[in-house]
Amino acid sequence: MRFADTDYGRPFAKDPAVVFFQGSYWLYYSMKVTSGSDAAGFSIGVAVSDDLENWRKIGEIRPARPEEANGLCAPGAIVLPDGPGGAERLHLFYQTYGNGPKDALCHAWSDDGLTFERNPENPIFRPHGEWNVGRAIDADVIAHQGRLYLFFATRDPAMKIQMLGVASASLTSGFGRAAWTQHGDGPILRPQLDWEQECIEAPALVEHNGRFFLFYGGAYNNCPQQIGCAVSDDLLTWTRLSEQPILPNGLPGSWNASESGHPFAFKDRDGSVSLFFQGNNDMGRSWYLARAGVTWSNGLPVIANPE
Repeated sequence: MRFADTDYGRPFAKDPAVVFFQGSYWLYYSMKVTSGSDAAGFSIGVAVSDDLENWRKIGEIRPARPEEANGLCAPGAIVLPDGPGGAERLHLFYQTYGNGPKDALCHAWSDDGLTFERNPENPIFRPHGEWNVGRAIDADVIAHQGRLYLFFATRDPAMKIQMLGVASASLTSGFGRAAWTQHGDGPILRPQLDWEQECIEAPALVEHNGRFFLFYGGAYNNCPQQIGCAVSDDLLTWTRLSEQPILPNGLPGSWNASESGHPFAFKDRDGSVSLFFQGNNDMGRSWYLARAGVTWSNGLPVIANPE
């Protein structure tokens, strides 16, 4: 799989999120509107597939509220049974863009996958505490024991070091501002390894056999960003699986020589797991999305087809 949005010239698709909804696979991704007078900056593209390999773009989610005026991007998606009459409803958690330390997370929902209603309390989350600057980006969510856990990236007060935090809300709360409880008085993961440099971002959660695995992007874009993985039994305390990336950037000349980054872990109905991620070989002048299979060995993830 190599997918990029070419509607506005150069190939550009980042920050994937994938769900199965109403009989199809749905892909939400960051795109950039840059052509002619229609230069709205970052928006969210929508594509569908029958096989997780071949994707067809069917729409866009453009800025629609004041907090989105500079753009919206980096979606996280989940399907929950909280629609009318207990029907499935698709929830999107995404970030505002272009506001520096004031960027925050927003929430919207859809009953058709394409038309979204914004949460009237947007933005619904930004972190607190002296350890961070109050910024929240790169949302991902996972449901567990009646609560929705919201993972996010933030920065230190100097806006230099990117790191991860977590909050949670009741699944019946509506996910407004007052619903979220931030866990801990510091990051759950911060850069410590040489290859992570000054950044851990883009948390991507999946459960396997009662344990939780968090894939993440280490280092800022094209430095190169590579993908690591950590494990937890409670969604709050995390241990790295290795001091090396589980999915590195490609060799010189390969399509992802500049980066393999911003993962999303998708668990299908049969329990199989795919790791979607972004990459390029031109230092970010183009961006493509790819998919790697995840297998399991002694209860730990193995990237099956990283090319």
